[in-house]
Amino acid sequence: MRLVCLALVSFAFAYGEPKNDGFCVGGSESPCEAKSFPASGTVVSYEELKDLLGNQKLQLFDVRNPDEFAEGYIPGATNVPLGGLEQAFGLSPSAFEQRYGTPLPMKDDSDIVLYCQRGRRSATALEIVHALGFSKARHYFGGYGEWKRLEAA
Repeated sequence: MRLVCLALVSFAFAYGEPKNDGFCVGGSESPCEAKSFPASGTVVSYEELKDLLGNQKLQLFDVRNPDEFAEGYIPGATNVPLGGLEQAFGLSPSAFEQRYGTPLPMKDDSDIVLYCQRGRRSATALEIVHALGFSKARHYFGGYGEWKRLEAA
């Protein structure tokens, strides 16, 4: 838990002032949890994601655990859990496609979007894929929770 919090604090300081909402990953209370990471150009809103879903080139990755993904996901998403994300994005293109059923994104693709339940894990995932060279990747900060709520409205 401390490693997750340290990673989030490091990420938050790299991308802006953290905003504490009082909850840490996994639901435990902790002052280390950052609520938002205001890095311009890296965050996709609900409206932007809706527009992007019409783009046949959108590469949408759900970084939640498989059991969460099985309970519901944004249409067109591929499940690549956060714990295996670095390894997955380091696979050869053929190995990635064989394992996940979708092509491995190119490092300069600008249509890569990551999401999780509430935006925390996808912010961490974004840091990972950026470090791997996928510098134009973005994340949907609202996550599946916001998506589900707004789609039901």
